[in-house]
This record gives sequence, structure tokens and C-alpha cells, in this order.
Amino acid sequence: MNHSNFSREFYKQQLVYIDENIKELTTLYLSSTPVQERIKNFFNLYVIEVEDLLSKNRNKGFISLFPKVFIGTKVTVLYDEDNESEDFVICFPEQSDPDRGYISFLSPVGRQLLLRKLGEQLSLRIPTGDLQMTIKDISYVGDLFELEEQYKEA
Repeated sequence: MNHSNFSREFYKQQLVYIDENIKELTTLYLSSTPVQERIKNFFNLYVIEVEDLLSKNRNKGFISLFPKVFIGTKVTVLYDEDNESEDFVICFPEQSDPDRGYISFLSPVGRQLLLRKLGEQLSLRIPTGDLQMTIKDISYVGDLFELEEQYKEA
């Protein structure tokens, strides 16, 4: 079974999780985001985008196309300078594992990728300068988190 069949439920649960943990998430956001990079109503904007994604796919049991980067998606970026690509899985902080490419949506890179559009070109700010890149692919991988939780519990 294709794990994308569970994508609608994953995002519904994500909205509940954000609602139930908004104070802790906001504290993490404020503590991990430099003042000049903070976005007013960060979580409200994200929730609106998730609700829009769910609304556009309400007649389907799953979401087949991800036009933007969300928590629970794998994003493939193409670095313009060397034509090399890299995958990042955008996740919640407790699921972060940079060695495996799992980056928190609150990390410097995760924040800059979140809600970017498929095909969008951006300048990713890193400590050593800016990297020019293009969002080449976005796919759902949210069920990987549930499978990993099941293995941890077993």
C-alpha cells in the first residue's frame, strides 16, 4: 500500500498536535529563530496552508500532490552552482536526525524550506554565505515517522 494514502489523516493529526502544543512550539520557535528572521504569526500561517491543502484534497482519501514543503515531506533541492541535489525530510524537533537528512522545521535550513513551492528558486542563508538552489521535488513521507515510532515501541 502506498503510504500517501494516509497523508490526509497525517495532516489532520498535525493540526491537532500544533493546537495542543502551541505554547511549547512557539517557545521553541522564538528561542531558535533570530529576531530578524522571525515571521509574525508563523504558526497561524502554517496552519492556514495545511488547512488549504486539506481543503483542496477533501474529496480524496489522500493527498497526491504537494505543491509546497510541509512538515512530513521530503524535499529535494538542486544546488545551482554545482548541479548537485540533496534531500531533506522536514520534521518536528523531536524527530530530527540530521545525519539521516531529517531536519526540524525550526532549524535554520528547515525554516527557510518550509512552505516553499515546487520549482521555486531561493537563496538559502547558511553561516558561510548564501547557496542558490531550486526546489526540484516534494513528496510525502509522514508515515515514516509512525513506522519508526512503532519500531521504537516494539
